[in-house]
Amino acid sequence: MDLFTLTPSFHPLPLPKPRTQPSLTSFHHPNHRRIRTLRCSTTMPTTALSTVQFDLRGYWTSLIDEINTKLDESIPVSYPEGIYEAMRYSVLDNAAKRAPPVHAASLIHDDLPCMDNDQERRGHPANHVVYGEDMAILAGDALFPLGFRHIVTHTPPELVPETQILKVIAEIARCVGSTGMAAGQIVDLEDGPNMVDYIQDKKFGELAECSAVCGGLLAGANEDEIQRLRRYGRAVGVLYHLVDDILKVKAIGDKRDEGKKKKGKNYVSVYGVEKAIEVAEDLRAQAKKELDGFEKYGDKVTPLYSFVEYAADRGFSIGT
Repeated sequence: MDLFTLTPSFHPLPLPKPRTQPSLTSFHHPNHRRIRTLRCSTTMPTTALSTVQFDLRGYWTSLIDEINTKLDESIPVSYPEGIYEAMRYSVLDNAAKRAPPVHAASLIHDDLPCMDNDQERRGHPANHVVYGEDMAILAGDALFPLGFRHIVTHTPPELVPETQILKVIAEIARCVGSTGMAAGQIVDLEDGPNMVDYIQDKKFGELAECSAVCGGLLAGANEDEIQRLRRYGRAVGVLYHLVDDILKVKAIGDKRDEGKKKKGKNYVSVYGVEKAIEVAEDLRAQAKKELDGFEKYGDKVTPLYSFVEYAADRGFSIGT
């Protein structure tokens, strides 16, 4: 099976005019120093595909209704109603940024008082604030296996062989387990020095890596392609969260995000905005470098390049 046969066909279109909002490049400083241990040159040559524009906003918008319907159907309310209501609260987020079950579970647990102690998620009260810490823990626990069950029961066997489905399940289990996101949270709680790279990679890079790899597994990618997708997903996952941190700090006037979280490390809080931007540019370049290895697939890979630029520059928003 062609690696990108599961990607809908499209015609490259001009991207919509960006909303007026600060971009990553507008924060660039000429004297940034290197801080991330895994680096690549930001001046590497670009392929023709990396410069082709794709209407990412239009593509996402076209899928919103279908995604919302499928997520709603995946968690019907039954007895005991309380846990289903808590599960639906985090999956069917009113902020129009819906989260699939496994992702929602990780967010619920990440916000808990014993973890990052966040009171809000996407501008709304965190799950434990609404339903209590005990129910939030159980809702997260229930959402993890729901994701696995949904994959097994809703993936057509005539489209995807069972061996590939098993690989996807194993990949997700690796991502959320003691070698993945859980490891990042543990090290974050331990508050050890000089661990920001590890924490960011595990807490935010793992899930994006898993998403990219699972797409490749479902499409029958070879081992070299899977490894490229791993590195691409990890880089763009950390990049996305890093830019979130940069924009939050810039929005309050270059002040560090002190006191917002009692626990937790990120590049901005540890090194400051200027060095964080340096890391972000490295991650953007790294993600594009990995995609250059898929040149033989032509413009089918263009949406992945487009997502790298979106992660870095946030030229538009959906549902707001």
